[in-house]
Amino acid sequence: MNSEKTTKLILFFASLIVIFILFGMVFSLIDGAVPIFKKFGFGFLFSSKWNPTEGHEAYGALPFIIGTLVTSIIALLICFPLAFSTSLFIGEYYKGTKLAKLVGTLVDMLAGIPSIVYGLWGFYVLRPIIIDLGFNDQGYGIFTSGLILAIMIVPYSTSISTEIISMVSKDLKEAAYSLGATRKDVILNVIIPNASSGIFTSYILAFGRALGETMAVTMLIGNANKIPVSIFDTGNTMASVIANQFGEADGLKLSALIAIALLLFLISGIVNGIGKIVIKKVY
Repeated sequence: MNSEKTTKLILFFASLIVIFILFGMVFSLIDGAVPIFKKFGFGFLFSSKWNPTEGHEAYGALPFIIGTLVTSIIALLICFPLAFSTSLFIGEYYKGTKLAKLVGTLVDMLAGIPSIVYGLWGFYVLRPIIIDLGFNDQGYGIFTSGLILAIMIVPYSTSISTEIISMVSKDLKEAAYSLGATRKDVILNVIIPNASSGIFTSYILAFGRALGETMAVTMLIGNANKIPVSIFDTGNTMASVIANQFGEADGLKLSALIAIALLLFLISGIVNGIGKIVIKKVY
């Protein structure tokens, strides 16, 4: 057997291993979630009750679904202007300069910081600010979690958006300048139209990143098993409730947490799948 065939065989089996792991994860999650769906049916997804008391057990995923979506949407709304401005700074206004390289390096460093560090920073810095502003007496809540998520996903979406903006044809930009266009005109009429789909994709992927964040959110959201009545109320996300309660769970409660994990897996997969589809259509 020559080296090329050996390489192909190794790559083939490596790919099979990845596929088996993925299907193994899905199968184990489905298998673990079956008891809760047998007990409560699909009403589990729309119920807001969460009572682990033996003999009165009732479980519903709705508070955690809402908490996950609201915190991630808040994060995305805060992230967009920050990431977009920074990507224009690096990829267009100061492209190729030492300053742009420095900012780009710092952005990459921020992307590599562990989530627990963000959580600690949020606990000791953001929480007191929220308290001082009078939004929440304890500083915990949906908004605080969304804010720390935004800070976490800004480097992620900035890096992708910068690459997309840098890929816009230099000939198109020079043609616009030769016709008398200003920098603002080039950005609005050349760069954004040509890079919009890719930039949009970067925010879809950043949204998917925010959906599954665990530790930073767990430290700041308040961990209340209820539907939040405002963005400054406490709550829980799908990831945080699993992190908080999985260690002590058994029986139906364990099955409920596994079902929530399965749902989070599916939502994250759908969001990232949409991002991949958009990238393929554009590029």
